[in-house]
Order: sequence, then C-alpha cells, then structure tokens
Amino acid sequence: MRSHARLLILLALLALPAAAQADQPTALGKIPCAAQPDGTRFCEGSIANRVPSWDGQPLDVNVALPKTDGPAPLVLVLHGYGGSKKAYDEREAPYLPTAHELAQRGYAVINASDRGFGNSCGALASRTLPECARGWIHLLDTRFEIRDFQYLAGLLVDQGLAQPTKIGAIGESYGGGSSIMLATLKDRIMLPDGTLAPWTSPNGTPMAVAAATPTIPWSDLISSLTPNGRWLDYTVPTAGENFTPRGELKQSFVQGLYLVGNTSGYYSPPGVDPQSDLTTWNAVTNAGEPTNTPAYDDLINIFLHYHGAQYVLDGEAVPNTEAPAPMLLSSGMTDDLFPPAETLRFATLVKTLYPKVPLKLMYFDYGHMRGQNKPADTSRLRTRVNAWLDHYMLGAGKAPRQDVTVLTQTCPVTAKSGGPFTARNWAALHPGQLVLRSKAAQTVKSSGGDPSVSKTFDPVLGGGACATTKTAKESGTASYLFRKARGRGYTMIGSPTIQAKIAISGQFPLLTGRLLDVAPDGSQTLVARNVFRPADGATSLLWQLNANAWHFAKGHRPRLEILGRDVPYMRQSNGQFSIAISNARITLPTHERRGNHITRARKLPLPKGFRRAPAVPARN
Repeated sequence: MRSHARLLILLALLALPAAAQADQPTALGKIPCAAQPDGTRFCEGSIANRVPSWDGQPLDVNVALPKTDGPAPLVLVLHGYGGSKKAYDEREAPYLPTAHELAQRGYAVINASDRGFGNSCGALASRTLPECARGWIHLLDTRFEIRDFQYLAGLLVDQGLAQPTKIGAIGESYGGGSSIMLATLKDRIMLPDGTLAPWTSPNGTPMAVAAATPTIPWSDLISSLTPNGRWLDYTVPTAGENFTPRGELKQSFVQGLYLVGNTSGYYSPPGVDPQSDLTTWNAVTNAGEPTNTPAYDDLINIFLHYHGAQYVLDGEAVPNTEAPAPMLLSSGMTDDLFPPAETLRFATLVKTLYPKVPLKLMYFDYGHMRGQNKPADTSRLRTRVNAWLDHYMLGAGKAPRQDVTVLTQTCPVTAKSGGPFTARNWAALHPGQLVLRSKAAQTVKSSGGDPSVSKTFDPVLGGGACATTKTAKESGTASYLFRKARGRGYTMIGSPTIQAKIAISGQFPLLTGRLLDVAPDGSQTLVARNVFRPADGATSLLWQLNANAWHFAKGHRPRLEILGRDVPYMRQSNGQFSIAISNARITLPTHERRGNHITRARKLPLPKGFRRAPAVPARN
C-alpha cells in the first residue's frame, strides 16, 4: 500500500511541469503559448490563428513573454520590406536583439508580418479569407500598418500581459520607418481621414511609446526615394524643401524593391485604391520629367500626409504640438537608399522643436547596399540598442549619453573600422576643414560620364563599398582634385559641401556628385555621393554630398566629380542640358584641426529663408 501511495505521489509530482506548461496564456485570444526551457514563453502564430486588426485585416503574429506573470514592458519588433515575422531566436537584423533575448530581459514582444506581407495576406496561400480581398500593402501608411501595430499592442494590454505606457519600437529599414513613426505619434493614432486621435487600447486604456531605436530608417519617403539634394546638415529642415523642386528617382533601388514586394507581397490592383496603388506610383516616378503633373502632385500629397514622420513632427501633415518619444537613431554611412540625412535631418527638427527630447545618434558602414555590416560594428550598435531600451523601459542603468558616434568606412571588408569617434554633437565631430578653390569653368553635360564607372559604383548592381575604378577624366563632367595627404593623413567626418556659380542651358537639369579617394596607383574608391536638382534659372549652387567618415591616407587624394547622370543608380533626366560650373569652393569637414592645409572650420553660408541648426544632439 505504501509503495503504491509513493508511486501515485511520484506520478503527481512528475505531472506538474506538464500541467504548468498547459496552463500558459493564449496570446491575443488566439495564439497558444508554450513554455521554454528558461521559463520564457513563445506564442507562434499561423494562418489558422491570425488576429483580426482594427479593420478586420488578418495579421500573422508571434508573441514572446517573459517568465514573470503580469503585465510587462512591450517591444514591437518591425520587419523590413519584403520580409515577415521572425522566429523566436531569429534576428530581424544583426544589430537588433531577438525576441528570445528580449523576453529573457523581461519584455513582452510582438513580431507581426505587416499587412500585405507573409501570411498577413501577402503570400498567395494566405489570401483564402474574404478579409484578405483588400489586404494589400499600404507602404507603411500611418492610418493602416502603423495603426495595426498600435492595435495589436492594445490587445495585449487588455489581456493584462503588457504595460500600456512602456512600449518600445525597434526595426530596420521599412521597420525603421515604422519605429520612427510610432515614436513620433507616441500616444496618438491616425484615423482613416488623416486626423490624429488619442491612442487607447480596444478597452479604452491610454497607451504610449516610451522609447524607440530606428535603424537605417527613412523619415520621409519623398526625400529618400526621390532626393533633390536641398537639405544641408547645418540648417533647420523647412516645409517643402524635400520636394521643391521635385527630385530624381533612385532607380536601381526602387525597381528592386518594387519587384521584391510584387513577388513576396500583395499589391493593390492598379486603379482600385489610389492611396495604396504602388503599381501606378511606380509608373509615375519612372516616367520622370515633367513632374508638375496632377498624378505626381497626388503622389506627393499622399506621401506627405501618410508616409513621413517628418511631416507629422513639423505639423505639415496634421497640426502637432507634442514631442516624440526618446530615440536612438542610426544610419549607414554607405547606405545609398536611406543615407544619414534621413536620421540627422529628423534629429535636427526634433531638437529645434523639442530640445528636451533625449536623442542619441550612431553612424557607420552598414545598412542597405553598399553597407558592409562588419560584425564588430553591428554588435556595438546592438549593445547600445539594448541599453537604450533597458533604461527608458525597465529603468535600468544610467541615462545613455546624448551624443553622436561614428566609425569610419574601411577597405577591404576584413579591415577594422576606424574609431569610434564620439562628440557631444554632429558639428563637434569635424572642427576642421579642407578647402579646394577653382575659378576655372567646367561644363557638365546630360550625356557625360562613363557608364562603366557608374555601373561599378551602383549600390545594387555594382561592386560594393570597396569597388574601385581607374582615375580618368570622364567627358562631359567636372573634376576637382585635392592635394595629396601627407604624414598620417586625415579623417573626413561629415558632409562634403560644394559652392559654385552655375549657368544652365537646356531642360530638366540634374547634377550628381561623387567624392572619390584616389590612391597612389591611380585606383579610386567611392567615398560619398548625392544628387542635386537645380531650380529653373538658378545661377548659384550650394549642395552637400551624403555624409561619411573616411580616412585619407598618406599619398591619397580626394577627387570630386560632378556629372549630369549616374545610371543605373539614379534615373536619367528626360532633358538634354549643359551646366557650366565656375568659382567652385569644395569643403571637406575634417576631424583634425591642423596639418595637410586643414584650417579651423568656419560657418557655411545659409540659403535665403533658412535657419542655422541647433547642436544635435545636445549633451545630457
């Protein structure tokens, strides 16, 4: 009898872990959760248990929970374009933590496939429900995809598993744009009519984002996909400068992204939904000049109101009087899709309007093509992402310093990045300047340049960040060659600036620029680039190339090349033109204060109607 009793007790004890596992919550009312060996819980969604969003759109969602019971701080992990939700131990990117790592640190996690991607009506097999008939991609429309994330968070709050005002947003690229928008809205949603309303859970609990870490994001799709080169890194962004005049299309990138989305996701049939008609939008931008057409006007208006955190922040899209959540913003110096301007411009606007908002910036050689994504560098960023979230959401550790850190681009890919260089603000990283002056006139033609060089430096089809070509004067271009670096050389950190007089003849003029490092053997490596759209009748030029950090070694020479086209990276203008450039002054911002003809940095000129930017970010 005693043996029998002991056996029954033993069996009962052995059954306890299974019972505990069976007692796990069902996330969002539909998704079963399973206990993991370390006590965290993972709730894996599927086509069979998709969660209806605020408008009934079926969303495929994964949820991770910490081992502690009760509401936890919640992190929204947001994926890139063409992607979908990630597995428990799968990184969205090497510089972001996994859902499992976040759950181990005490966070609840939501990782959903955006509407129109994955099994959120993106994959053909997932479109069997009637609700998927209009479940197409809205290109991260604030009224749709962004509201989806907010709604899912509200459901988890109402379930008692998440804290309503301790919500974080992390993501890269497309997901970086999501996280920067969520942080800008903070405690509001955008309704279908474009107005803002308080963000509450379905049961009415007030909600808010506490912190965000957007990586390689866009803050404005107009400037990132069709740049005009008008913003300067020492000025306060102004309304309309990113699309007046209209920019040129990043053709190789945009065509690649369009194909990725059309293959992996669900696009609205052309003409059915004008505010989500990616196929028609692609045709409009690919047609090029003239861009003062009703179709292009409509496209700009849609992007301005529903696809840019910058225009929510500055009140251009809707009236705004609210500061965003604390953000760690990071961009890739060699990222030709979403360059540093997408975060630096946004940070400048934040600090102008809301100086007390905590911001931290980090820039290095990573991200979209041509980014090299060196493991030591991405690991450094991941450490900072974790520290930012832990402080603002868990209250752990000291407040991260509000500063800016850069690492230099180096070649080959196996070479360690230079730095880190850290300063209290962007301007403090380049206290010196190296200036080249040239009075002689040079003519840039729309047909100029060597197509093979442009192809080599194309981010999508070219040879990557360390690709080289042989130095040669390309016909129909302007070229400016600096002196050879001496001694230990010098490090450029920031945005090269071009000032000049110009005389335009022809229609739809366009300038593209490349800063190159010319080695003693005559090979040249691309250091920085950008595009500029001159206004009709313009007689002067003030323009910056995208920022980078690069060391010019002894015997190497910077060379600025200005062309009228850079195909296939940028779409070629429909016009035929020539632009005479004279009295040029090219300024390279340097980390050094002296040597190699470097002088103390002086204030660059302000265009009419512009204001000089505040220190970005200000130190704590």
